[in-house]
Amino acid sequence: MPSTTLRRALVRSLRRPPWSPGAWRDTRFIAAGIPSALPVWLAVTDSKLLFPVIAAVLVCTRPLTALHRGRLRALHGVEVPPPRPPAGRRVLLLGLTWRQVLHHLLVGPLLAAAALGVVYAWGTALVLATLYGWIWLMPPGTALRSDLAGLDVGLTAVGVLLLVVLPWAAALTARVEVWAARRLLGPDRAEALERRVEEIAESRAGLVDAVDAERRRIERDLHDGAQQRLTSLAMNLGLARRTLKDVPPEVMQVIVDAHEEAQAAIDELRDLVRGLHPAVLEDRGLDAALSGIAARSPLPVRLDVDLSQPVAPTVEAVAYFTVSEALTNVAKHARAARIDLSVRTAGGRLFLVVTDDGVGGADPSRGTGLTGLRKRAASVDGTLSVLSPLGGPTTITVELPCAL
Repeated sequence: MPSTTLRRALVRSLRRPPWSPGAWRDTRFIAAGIPSALPVWLAVTDSKLLFPVIAAVLVCTRPLTALHRGRLRALHGVEVPPPRPPAGRRVLLLGLTWRQVLHHLLVGPLLAAAALGVVYAWGTALVLATLYGWIWLMPPGTALRSDLAGLDVGLTAVGVLLLVVLPWAAALTARVEVWAARRLLGPDRAEALERRVEEIAESRAGLVDAVDAERRRIERDLHDGAQQRLTSLAMNLGLARRTLKDVPPEVMQVIVDAHEEAQAAIDELRDLVRGLHPAVLEDRGLDAALSGIAARSPLPVRLDVDLSQPVAPTVEAVAYFTVSEALTNVAKHARAARIDLSVRTAGGRLFLVVTDDGVGGADPSRGTGLTGLRKRAASVDGTLSVLSPLGGPTTITVELPCAL
């Protein structure tokens, strides 16, 4: 049974008026496919040519596929993506697929035969539709005029009827040929899904890089703009606090409060900038950035870093924030006395292992902390696993690709 796409194409063809300019485009398109079927037709009529023609088609399958894809694109405006290099059970002789061979040896010649019938019918229709006029122009008593006497009107009507019907026939043949080419010369459903998954993965990687670049820009703007202005304001207020001695106490209290608020705002902005993208990560790398996280942790952290392979900047940022959030969660919920943090690269992967000696029982399904870590790792095609029996210890293992 034809697919839903084919049925819809056929319905659209029948709904199109027969005088539409697209009828000539369809006829030109299907007629261009006739020459490629001539060898197969010759093999059918002469059994001696059967095996040589089959061998020639197998050898020339790839050029023939490219030829038909170019014809579809140039004459019908249809782009058929090239199939992937075949592998596994789909491979036939010379690395071809059964779908391509089926098209060039069977489906293509059958469609070309239909196209030849349409083209022949166009010529017949034009001759018959003008037959009455040609007979009328002939001198009386001409043998042909005498032989066709009484038939000229009927044959002319048949020709006109063919002219009305043939645009639909050409459209139907063209739609069937497009459908067959997409199914047999393009990627199959599995290949299309694979290609779509790759496109989504590429777009996701681009989006992650764009978000990271935007985060870096915001961090740079805050550091060079608002933070510098607040620092200058705090310095001026501190200078005023130290030098202005003859002002009323109320005014001095306002200056002191403003100075302290400016300093608090600078501290909050510094933490915000560090949360967006730490400058040390870009200046000194992941090792130094993780050392800074370990130094700021409220719990003692034993850090072991071995980065023998380069890591992409975006992955470094994900690793940094993952470790930062993991250490924060341990400090808040684990009731641990110490944390072990191991960072390794091997086989093109970055491994982060966070182990604490807390009470255990961590369950990603009961809170948003571990769920957020898992989503952060998944944003760069990474994984996160948690091993946390009751009574501890808890081990969080994160695996990230070194390159996107």
